[in-house]
Amino acid sequence: MSTVSTNSSFKNGSIITIGTFDGVHIGHQKIIEHLVKTGQEKELTSVVLTFFPHPRMVLQPDFKIQLLHTINERQAMLTKFGLDKLVVKEFTKAFASLSAGDYVQQILVEELNAKHIIIGYDHHFGKNRTANIEDLRGYGAIFDFSVEEISAQDVQDVAVSSTKIRQALTEGDIHTANTYLGYPYFLTGIVIKGKGIGKTLSFPTANIHIEQDYKLIPKNGVYVVKSSYHGKTIFGMMNIGTNPTFNEHKQSIEVHFFDLNTNLYDATIKIEVLHRLRDEQKFVSVSLLKDQLKIDEQQSKAYIDMYHE
Repeated sequence: MSTVSTNSSFKNGSIITIGTFDGVHIGHQKIIEHLVKTGQEKELTSVVLTFFPHPRMVLQPDFKIQLLHTINERQAMLTKFGLDKLVVKEFTKAFASLSAGDYVQQILVEELNAKHIIIGYDHHFGKNRTANIEDLRGYGAIFDFSVEEISAQDVQDVAVSSTKIRQALTEGDIHTANTYLGYPYFLTGIVIKGKGIGKTLSFPTANIHIEQDYKLIPKNGVYVVKSSYHGKTIFGMMNIGTNPTFNEHKQSIEVHFFDLNTNLYDATIKIEVLHRLRDEQKFVSVSLLKDQLKIDEQQSKAYIDMYHE
């Protein structure tokens, strides 16, 4: 996590936008691109200020939150857009209890040397989130920074996109999710030993373990996926589910890569989800399951050929 203790990195001042930026989808990207462009024009350090854990994890620990990105994934995505600095503040109960004035003075002014802040009209901050954009403008007059309001339409686009992406993934609608993201939804995990069922079916799989239980997993089913191994793009098909044909109950994520005969155990791998083929099914025999896997493979390769074009 990135933390900042002095404003030495921001001696000429910074331009800041603040938020969770979960998913870094097309709505977020528009705001960040504006931030970077304005920072260059004003010769200010462009900064995204974000928080982890998610406030709900700290303030409502019984609420099971589902996020599009792990914190490492979010950091990797945010740094792709030409930012000068990404600052991740640890969200704690002590941080949540900071008054609006202390938050502005200690974080925005003393740590980040804020000169210009880009924020939505509905942004609230400080203890119990009682302060709003008008309060921020008041602090700007005191501490010498300006406040630019993100349009209500853009704020709405961000909120709608996030909601639609989560809903689409829950329903298995990868096309809609990827359209709003502007890139393929992805899972990052470690390859662990499974039960070897795939190998007995002539479809060996890499079993992906995702450590972070807050990461949103798409609806159970069979998907076409893409990954990278030693710099080479590889494709495959992924099953998310419980292997009902074998009377399993625990959810697993298994990927069969085409044209890859390599031991991937303990490798950390990023799986991009391109297309959904079907729901997970329970077959009355292993033979029928194998037949279906062959059909899945054919359909996956047909999609990949089209994807390449």
